Amino acid sequence: MAAQAPGQLTRAEREDGAVRRAAVLGSPVAHSLSPVLHRAAYAAMGLDAWSYEAVECGEDGLAALLDGLGPQWAGLSLTMPLKRVALELADSVSDLAAGVGGANTIVLREGRRYADNTDVHGITAALAEAGLSAPGSALVLGGGATAASALAALAGLGLDEAVLAARTPARAAEAAAVGERFGLAVRVVPLDRLAEHLPAGLVVSTLPGRAADAYAEPVAASGAALFDVVYAPWPTALAGAVAAAGGTVAGGFGMLLHQAVRQVALMTGREDVPVEAMRAAGEAELARRA
Repeated sequence: MAAQAPGQLTRAEREDGAVRRAAVLGSPVAHSLSPVLHRAAYAAMGLDAWSYEAVECGEDGLAALLDGLGPQWAGLSLTMPLKRVALELADSVSDLAAGVGGANTIVLREGRRYADNTDVHGITAALAEAGLSAPGSALVLGGGATAASALAALAGLGLDEAVLAARTPARAAEAAAVGERFGLAVRVVPLDRLAEHLPAGLVVSTLPGRAADAYAEPVAASGAALFDVVYAPWPTALAGAVAAAGGTVAGGFGMLLHQAVRQVALMTGREDVPVEAMRAAGEAELARRA
């Protein structure tokens, strides 16, 4: 069902000093950078009684976990494999989350669960930071949930068509349908034939890890700008090749940062979210892990 966004916290709720809890859920979740980002926000915002943790949780355990949360819980960040099942367990779902087919955020307010999606905002903001908010054409690599969010973001940037290159085109039908719900004409093609669909103004790689390495040379040679959702290890071979060829490159850390910024705003009811403090904390943690 479509949802209204949860109301802002009152000043008394924001300032009463009461403990508020939040967490990122998923499986596996130990590697998540979300605790670093959210805790940095709380510290800079003076939310000394707020806490944020990482909790291992699979699809089968989400319903019971949600049922067991007390009134001190403000919200949850969701990673795979929970984004789809969360839609079924929420009291209301934002139009964006319903359209994309997944929620990465549950805001808990007054005993109700509000499901939302901040991944699309994260992609849009990351592209804007890199000066890529007006691509003339786009080629998206991959056919999963992140590709679906990328297509929704591209539609929001004004594109009316995009090419989706997937290893198994039949499995990308759902992501393509998401793009079409947002007004994009999506053409699905085999990933191993992506060179036939270059050049493109922007290539968006939603492929995990080193899966895009094999396509570095044709993408770089095409002169395309690149948004690669991978953020560690960085740069990827694809990002390095495009940068070496003089192309503009945006990495996945920007997406992760800005989706977290939106989550903090939703969970705290405040708009003064300290983006730069969160960025510094996240970059420091990535450097430490490297």
